[in-house]
Amino acid sequence: MAGNVRPVADERDGLLSFLEQQRYVLRLAAHGLTDDQARLASTKSTLTVGGLIKHVASTENGWMDTVLQVPQKPFHEAMAEYEDAHRLREDETLAGVLARYDEVAARTAEVIAGIDDLGQAVPVPKGVPWFPQDVDAWSVRWVLLHLIQETARHGGHADIIREHIDGGTAFPLMAAAEGWPESPWIKPWTPEPHPA
Repeated sequence: MAGNVRPVADERDGLLSFLEQQRYVLRLAAHGLTDDQARLASTKSTLTVGGLIKHVASTENGWMDTVLQVPQKPFHEAMAEYEDAHRLREDETLAGVLARYDEVAARTAEVIAGIDDLGQAVPVPKGVPWFPQDVDAWSVRWVLLHLIQETARHGGHADIIREHIDGGTAFPLMAAAEGWPESPWIKPWTPEPHPA
């Protein structure tokens, strides 16, 4: 993918392509990590790379439920799921969370493909404390822009956490993931050797 979104055909293609790019960049923060490293809170924050990916997948899936007007879970259930979605549990793997993220991305593409008008109203769920009470509806377009924003925000968090784990940063990780040759400009990331 080489760090940039390809030229886009139209608004829908652009929104989905930029969301896909942000997902990809977030996933790069996990490239080469073990499950234990993906659970590691390497800064003063409790955030982890694995937890961020799990959270973003859960959040995107929840937004597709909102677009489809799936009834909301009771608040206490939703809060328990929200809290669990921020951590990669011992019974979970990074590979499993990444596979789930792929499933969510495919669902988003399918949901959006089934909507003719990106201006279609998405009613704001009532009784959710972090949603505005003075707005009746967003549009599908707004939801996609919001998902791009949220994924990018958490991608930045993941970059910082990853750099604290082993020094891996975005472009060397991308070079490693995509098999770029070493050049004067870039040296692909390689795992640190473990002491014998």
